[in-house]
Amino acid sequence: MKDKIAIHWFRKDLRLSDNPSINYLASFSEPVLFIFILNEESSNRYIGAAGKVWLHNSLEYLNKQISGNLVFFKGWPLEIFEKLIDRFDVRSVSWNRSYEPNDLESDIIIKKKLRQNVDNVKSFNGSLLWEPSEVLKNDSSPYKVFTPFYKKGCLNRPPPRQPVTKKVKKIFDSFKSNSLESLNLVPKKKWVSNIKNEWKIGEEYAQELMNSFFKYGLKDYKEGRNFPEKKNVSRLSPYIHWGQISPNTLWYNVQNLEKNNDSNENIETFKSELGWREFSYYLLYHFPQIINKNLQSKFDHFVWEENNEYFKLWKTGKTGYPIVDAGMRELWQTGYMHNRVRMIVGSFLVKNLLHHWKKGEEWFWDCLFDADLASNCSGWQWVAGTGADAAPYFRIFNPVTQAQKFDPTGNYILKYVPELKNLPLKYLYSPWELPDELCDQLNFKLGINYPIPLVDLKNSREKALNAFSSIKKK
Repeated sequence: MKDKIAIHWFRKDLRLSDNPSINYLASFSEPVLFIFILNEESSNRYIGAAGKVWLHNSLEYLNKQISGNLVFFKGWPLEIFEKLIDRFDVRSVSWNRSYEPNDLESDIIIKKKLRQNVDNVKSFNGSLLWEPSEVLKNDSSPYKVFTPFYKKGCLNRPPPRQPVTKKVKKIFDSFKSNSLESLNLVPKKKWVSNIKNEWKIGEEYAQELMNSFFKYGLKDYKEGRNFPEKKNVSRLSPYIHWGQISPNTLWYNVQNLEKNNDSNENIETFKSELGWREFSYYLLYHFPQIINKNLQSKFDHFVWEENNEYFKLWKTGKTGYPIVDAGMRELWQTGYMHNRVRMIVGSFLVKNLLHHWKKGEEWFWDCLFDADLASNCSGWQWVAGTGADAAPYFRIFNPVTQAQKFDPTGNYILKYVPELKNLPLKYLYSPWELPDELCDQLNFKLGINYPIPLVDLKNSREKALNAFSSIKKK
């Protein structure tokens, strides 16, 4: 006689708290089989190298949480479910949706097939505050500008789902699983251990980080989040992406602070940043072409440049512009980059080097722990000026003035570009301006101790603006 079971399919919801699918299964008497399926074939994008490191460690933590009863599979989900249905008397199957286009399409197929054999098949929204299909303008068309999307489309709707946590009555523990190592997520390279050094990966640590940030970092969030040296960013993005904390938990926890907090503008700014994440997924849902194509089609005629050597120097943090190089090295060393610096390095690649935004997007995808298809594509299109509600193409971040304004002590630059440690602060942001006598005195030689700038800022800006003007005339 077959065992009666329910199945929860973990995806990017690697948590036990505030998990709508688990909450649903908690109301049934059948023991729950917890499964994870590594399915790279049907996804819109293979998981990047850094993402695989985070995923491996997340699954390891989650497996310990449920006493080693997480069952690992690799392959097409429908085939795996069919084998489980043959082996067990499956009464319920549920999961939390992924809002990436291919996942949404495959969910429809999987759900239809499963319902031929399983009474209860459900999927839930466990990763967004609002359903993107339900937030529309009065004429039923989707928003393309953030502010009306957020203020009219979202805040005027019923509030997000309240976070709730329920425990299943029994975990099914009689299934011999493949090992986590069988998924081959982590290469045996020194880089893997180095990149993890600054992070504790798991649901418990997401909660700790949230509490710490709300206590110490939120106070000056509105302004302080622009300064990479300050502790005014949450660094929660990898945990949110992999579902180790829900946006609903963040939304209501920060909202509860309003009652006893007079820094409401910081709270509202943080909530609006959650809104920007929603907007990215909203754009991906309604305009899935943003993964590969310009949302503003006029940029399809833009003539981008190809310079593999310049691109390699940008990737490795050797452009000759200290704030750009610091950001790119932070990315490689930590799997993360401060958001202000993301805008600076992105603008430099697209507008000063005239490289297509897709090249930068793909590099970020491979290197970021929080690599998120929606946020990564919409963020790069925003910087490039090709997307929705984008920064105009003629807004070109000057990496010198940006560094002077947002890294006034130079500590962020020096953390990742230590070869400039002996330079006076005045020249830290533009080492090429260091007078010859000081170069001799400090034994510093541009091109040897630190790279010569790849391009001249003024000339490259003019070149970009001329290129932009050419497509406006078409």
